[in-house]
Amino acid sequence: MGTAEKPPAKPPAKPAAKAPAKAAPKKKVEDLPEKVHVWPYLVRLEFLCAIIVSVLLTVWSITIDAPLEEAANPTKTPNPSKAPWYFLGLQDILVYFDPWFAGVVAPVLIIVGLMLIPYLDVNPKGNGYYTYTERKLAIWVYSFGFLVLWIALIIMGVFLRGPGWNLFMPWQYWDPHKVVALTNVDLPYALGVRTYDMAMLVGGVVVLGYFAVGTAVYFFMERKALKTVGFLRMFLKVQLYLIMIGIVIKIALRLGFNIKYIWVTPWFNV
Repeated sequence: MGTAEKPPAKPPAKPAAKAPAKAAPKKKVEDLPEKVHVWPYLVRLEFLCAIIVSVLLTVWSITIDAPLEEAANPTKTPNPSKAPWYFLGLQDILVYFDPWFAGVVAPVLIIVGLMLIPYLDVNPKGNGYYTYTERKLAIWVYSFGFLVLWIALIIMGVFLRGPGWNLFMPWQYWDPHKVVALTNVDLPYALGVRTYDMAMLVGGVVVLGYFAVGTAVYFFMERKALKTVGFLRMFLKVQLYLIMIGIVIKIALRLGFNIKYIWVTPWFNV
């Protein structure tokens, strides 16, 4: 008898492929909170940073001796007599401005200007993240004020001001007997004005005209933003800009053309 043929064995079934794990759904930007409470999130980080910085400064002050000089000698006056490095910028401004401006008005403008930044800058873009595209003007203005009107003057006072508060290049010897013959004149005198009343009038026209023209030009350039920013904010902003630029102009006039004052009056000099 013939035997029945067995059907061919089926090949072993392959294990079913595992379904790819689904990635966790990304959180939509709309789901993120628009505001985060200052307490405890920000205050906690600031407190930790303050503790770390305090510990570092404490260890640093204990391990390193401060470079103190010898006791003051009343019979020997240092030449030049310099303020601490962080005040040398203001001391150098005394060369170009009267003490009422360099010692009072300039520091007050610096402090008030920094305090007004959050109220004058109403641009909502750039809050919470760093961006240059959305903050070009703000970054350039701050960099100009910090680097030019503060750091540059400190560097000049530390490294370039020598005996007699004269300017010395880095490669020049600090000669204590150096005498520089400078004939500083007021701007109206340099323009040919010889009478006192006329000089006061010309100086006033130059200074007030600078602020008037600068304000008008800025308002014309930013006329589209006037509705959103507001007149008062824009006016205060442009005045701070013009004062910053005016300080640099006055320094350039003194160093380049020996101009002492632009506006001379019986009450104040600018």
